Amino acid sequence: MLHNVLLVIHLLVAVGVVALVLIQQGKGADAGAAFGGGASSTVFGSQGSASFLTRATGVLATIFFITSLSLAYLSIQNVEPTSVVDTVIEQKVDVPVAAESIPAKSTSDVPVSD
Repeated sequence: MLHNVLLVIHLLVAVGVVALVLIQQGKGADAGAAFGGGASSTVFGSQGSASFLTRATGVLATIFFITSLSLAYLSIQNVEPTSVVDTVIEQKVDVPVAAESIPAKSTSDVPVSD
């Protein structure tokens, strides 16, 4: 149950990180705004959305890292190393033998020489 909830949170955070990275402007976009480009007057103010989006990306990346480690830890807790041989021995399972693997008695009339 906890594993599934953590997995859903992990996927939502991953989509959020991708969306925030795609929304952000590159470093070269600031040079155009310095020479009077129209991008300098945005909804987030004259500095732009760099500080808000950068912090939000950092927070989501941290949450993504924590959920990744938690999922790895939970996945290891549920694994029991077993082998097929140990299972057969512990459960004393009768393994069927194919008829072709048992050598049949010779029915030919030709004598076998030693």
